[in-house]
Amino acid sequence: MRNNHNKKECGPKGKRLITFTAAINEALIECMEKDPGVFVMGLGAPDPKGVFGTTLGLQKRFGTGRVFDMPISENAMTGVAIGAAISGMRPVMAHQRADFVLMAMDQIVNSAAKWHYMYGGQASVPLTIRTVVGRGWGQGPQHSQNFQALFAQVPGLKVVAPTTPCEAKGLLTASIEENNPVIFVEHRWLSNQMGDVPEGYYSMPLGKANVMRKGSDITVVASMDMALEAMVVADGLLSSGISVEVVNLRTVKPLDAETILGSVAKTGRLVVMDSSWYEFGVSAEIAAVVAEKGFDSLKAKVRRLGLPSVPTPTSPALAGHYYPSEADICLAIGDVLGVRLNPRKLGFKDVVGDVPDEYFKGPF
Repeated sequence: MRNNHNKKECGPKGKRLITFTAAINEALIECMEKDPGVFVMGLGAPDPKGVFGTTLGLQKRFGTGRVFDMPISENAMTGVAIGAAISGMRPVMAHQRADFVLMAMDQIVNSAAKWHYMYGGQASVPLTIRTVVGRGWGQGPQHSQNFQALFAQVPGLKVVAPTTPCEAKGLLTASIEENNPVIFVEHRWLSNQMGDVPEGYYSMPLGKANVMRKGSDITVVASMDMALEAMVVADGLLSSGISVEVVNLRTVKPLDAETILGSVAKTGRLVVMDSSWYEFGVSAEIAAVVAEKGFDSLKAKVRRLGLPSVPTPTSPALAGHYYPSEADICLAIGDVLGVRLNPRKLGFKDVVGDVPDEYFKGPF
């Protein structure tokens, strides 16, 4: 990995507020200005919508040779990107849906992830693949999937999942600087989230979680949208005298087991939330790590929350009960603590809407 001389943490709130989308755009601009080997390719990258706005203005700024659209031939184009990476460039490949990445699994799993190992560390594939995940607008079974656990199981791949705008910029920069392939997962519900983002070029270390909120009674581990949901519930439970520590993963792989185990050692209780499926997922890996290395710290059973093992429903009425709600999180925390909580009285929603706010007009 190249020298990340400008590592920064998120500053105090309100210092310079921009959206998650704008933070991604800034990271791309600053990486492309710093390194002429960085280029962006993807469906809609030069279009007005620009991959949910993240690539807007890039082609005008850097030209068609460094920002360009690509045909709907994901496997072939991933091969092109791998070839460019092997030759010394740093491609950033953008997919408007994580589901489309499935078309390129052979290239990602059998070529990109294995190259560094097969050539004894003498060659690498500095490729960043951006994938957008998340629910909304009746996207249904084929446009709402999150394959973070699938990618995390592949040796040679790193999986990054930012929550805040500051993380989006710093972690994308670090992903582009990384000398081996990174799957960069963006949740579309975070696009309009505002947050403090330092100006100028900076990166954040991959494989380091963040304690978003300190607490003493129970640890909640989550990422992306689920980390923000955990924060909402943690705030709401203060009135009940419950102190929740929220650990935001930032990076799914490498997993920061040290931070998770340290938090559980303090609180003795754990709830793990996953924005993907409940079975065989990231939450299962975290629970296993704590069971193996932190069992003596546990005062109660571990609880997990995630999606049921069925395809995503298209109907908003069904989708509202498919995803973990604030009420579900509240009840899980109460269960681990052995406390009866009434989510409705505490003001927690028991149904998840199809869109997070008025900014989202659809279909993308």
